[in-house]
Amino acid sequence: MILAIETSCDETSVAVIRDGCVLANVVASQIQLHSEYGGVVPELATREHLRNLLPVARAALAQAGATLPDVSAVAATRGPGLPAALMAGFTSAQALAFVLGRPLFGIHHHEAHLYSPWIGGEPARAQFERFEPNVSLIVSGGHTLLVHVRGELDHVVLGGTLDDAAGECFDKTAKLLGLPYPGGPVLDRLAGQGNPEAFDFPRPMLADDGHDFSFSGLKTSVRYFLEKRPGLADDPQALRDVCASVQAAIVEVLAAKTVRAAKWLGVRCVTASGGVTCNSALRRELAARCSKRGFDLRLADPALCTDNAAMVGILAERKLRAGHLPTAFDQEIKPGWALAA
Repeated sequence: MILAIETSCDETSVAVIRDGCVLANVVASQIQLHSEYGGVVPELATREHLRNLLPVARAALAQAGATLPDVSAVAATRGPGLPAALMAGFTSAQALAFVLGRPLFGIHHHEAHLYSPWIGGEPARAQFERFEPNVSLIVSGGHTLLVHVRGELDHVVLGGTLDDAAGECFDKTAKLLGLPYPGGPVLDRLAGQGNPEAFDFPRPMLADDGHDFSFSGLKTSVRYFLEKRPGLADDPQALRDVCASVQAAIVEVLAAKTVRAAKWLGVRCVTASGGVTCNSALRRELAARCSKRGFDLRLADPALCTDNAAMVGILAERKLRAGHLPTAFDQEIKPGWALAA
């Protein structure tokens, strides 16, 4: 039985995993707290983690019908993320593992995302008996990565964002349009009623044969577009059309480069995870392109797209079973931890 903790940003989560089954995955969100500021305030996020961690852990253990002596190992996100937020969860995991005399696993947040599409069913269970090599898109507010997962616990980073991540582009566009925080989901909802061909926005690096991404130019293009059309966002239909057009540009780049990488590598499976994978247009576009190519597509369940401890615990369990050495108790957090190539 694994007790896992995730506190890399603004969600406090504790999960209990046993034999590949998610017995509990409790998440305390801070959206309401940060909405007043239009973004995550690190100091406030850390205070909330400290306030929420114990009750969330108690709730997870109760939901799993477990007690602390039942725990075989403790896992926590070690990086990347907000330094103080990471420290709240990781040092708690260190202390708990030390007191219980159990091994500790410091988990890379992005590596955990690679395996979230393989958690599904009811009850949620890791489906590694169906695992196959894949190209995985990890896309969130802070990161956009394309990874070749050659096998369990074996991956190669193909490319990533050179500047702004796709999620940041969504959020900054929403802010420019005056949409409430968090802007990405609101933009997605409005885009569903808009015309994605109403306005022509650039598709950054779409024609580039490489696997990197860049969304800063698109964000700048939207800003200049709105500056030249003051009041456009006050027109409800024009607002929906802008949302749809910007979303179409981001989604086309993400989906096209992901499927192109899978074709180039000769793999038959594509996966996607991270907060932006909740975007309805991205899910549809990936499904359409994979269907056309005959690729198998696995998308993380929406509940596991955003930050959660279930994926942290599942990865820790796989590492434990594979004989990986635990993390030493004196190790520190790694806020800028890059996913190993």
